[in-house]
Amino acid sequence: MQGIDIYLHFKGNSKEAFSFYKTVFGGEFITAQRFKDVPGGEKMDQETQERMMHISLKISPHTTLMATDLMGNEENELKFGNNFHICIQTDSEKEADKLFQSLSKDGKIEMPMNKTFWGAYFGMCQDKFSILWMISYTLPHH
Repeated sequence: MQGIDIYLHFKGNSKEAFSFYKTVFGGEFITAQRFKDVPGGEKMDQETQERMMHISLKISPHTTLMATDLMGNEENELKFGNNFHICIQTDSEKEADKLFQSLSKDGKIEMPMNKTFWGAYFGMCQDKFSILWMISYTLPHH
């Protein structure tokens, strides 16, 4: 396993929150990608296009704080307890599958493990104790 990071969810103000966290922790933004910049983004309404699809801030050599703005209809369900995921960075697809299968057993699969457009093997689940997890393996570049 490479590491464990925290992935936060916001109602449209993740850029503002991360600018604040940068003043608190220092560090540099690794990624700041808006929904308009991703495949299919042009089909979204203007407000959603301007929201952050993914933003990440390296706050220590071993910890990255990451976030997304939820899209319109998801906002109504955002509340304390479901406003973050624990994100595990794995060393292989095999390790990702093993952790995902174990954590999702008797829980709920939010997004099955799959290869993504951003170059990761990635999935999301909720364990039987209602803890939210993201499992990610960065695919090698060819």
